[in-house]
Parts: sequence; C-alpha cells; structure tokens
Amino acid sequence: MTTPYRTIGNIVEHETEIRRSRFICALAPVATEEAARRFVAGRRRLYADASHNCTAYVIAGGGDGGVRRADDDGEPGGTAGTPMLEMLTRRGFADVVAVVTRYFGGVLLGAGGLARAYGGAVGETLDRAEVVEMVPAAVVTVSVGHAQAGRLESDLRASPYAVRGVDYSVGHGARVAFEVAVAEDRLSAFEEWIAAVTAGRAETELGEIVHLAR
Repeated sequence: MTTPYRTIGNIVEHETEIRRSRFICALAPVATEEAARRFVAGRRRLYADASHNCTAYVIAGGGDGGVRRADDDGEPGGTAGTPMLEMLTRRGFADVVAVVTRYFGGVLLGAGGLARAYGGAVGETLDRAEVVEMVPAAVVTVSVGHAQAGRLESDLRASPYAVRGVDYSVGHGARVAFEVAVAEDRLSAFEEWIAAVTAGRAETELGEIVHLAR
C-alpha cells in the first residue's frame, strides 16, 4: 500500500446494546498480521463465554493491496466479519484490528440487523479512537564524512525528519550513513535542507517506500 491511510493511536473499546444483545468492540493498532492474530486470540480468551467473537483487520503491508481478513465466528456468513471489514476500509483505515464480542440477548436480529450491528459497532468505536494520518515516505540514505557526522546527526535529530538508523562503517569507515524517512511531498525540501546544512558535501540515495505518521 503506497497511498495515504488512517490508523489509530491506541487500543479503544466501546459497548452497545441492540435488542438485548451486547456488542463489545475493541480496536487496536497493529503493524503485522501476526500482531493482529495475537490481539484476536487475547480477546477470545478474555471473552471465552461470549456467543461470538467476530473479527476483521487490515494491514497496510504485504503488497500493494495489503492484507484484509474477516471472520464471522459462527454468525451467518457475511453478517459480521465482512461488514466490520467494510467499515474499516470504507473509512480508510489500515494497520487496525477489530474484534466485536457478542453476548446474545435472546432476540434474533436477522441478516440485515446483524450486519448493521457489527458494522455499526466498529464505526462507533472508530469515532472514539485517536486517529493517526499515515502518508507515504521514502527512506533516504544520507552519507557524509566522519568530520561532519556529529553535526549532521545533531541537526537531523533536532529536525522534523525521522532518523531510522546510523551506520558508521560505510566505505570501510570513511563515511557515516544516516537512514532518514521523509514524506514524499517533502523530499525536495529535504534535499535542499541537506545541501544547506552540509555545504553540499552529503550524498543521498532514495530507498524503500514506508509510511509516516503526520
């Protein structure tokens, strides 16, 4: 996924009641499918006595379309996990896992009612979440001689640009390389800034595309 998307800043939980059934929705930020599965497993252990623990998650990595999974956990096919997933994707969220726990209240909701209940539980919980905007960014490798490295590192860490790593062994130790994540729409400004703070003595190289919080 190389387009902007939204994620959440922390775990959030919200409960609703519909015709005597309790729907407890928990959302969590996750960077990998493994993390999403761990969160799902934890919620299922916590609510092992519930009628259903339905899930959906979207992970931005894993290829251009990312990873999308949904599970109805025993509800009629397509009435729980799918509307939960659709709520996440329709509102532009990724790197998020949703678990909706249902305690059945004795009143059947029908397919349409279930879909609205599960999708609505996710939507209402998203409304209460801390939203983080994620934008595409390039990892730029900036290399300079040892004499400039200390000053450049200080300037970089005081700047709005995210330093991801430092390598002191470039060119058999003749240069120091800094990996910096720069939002795509700020690349030109970053190149100009690097040229200015190093008096044009830095070398830069564009690398992989990642996402940064804005």
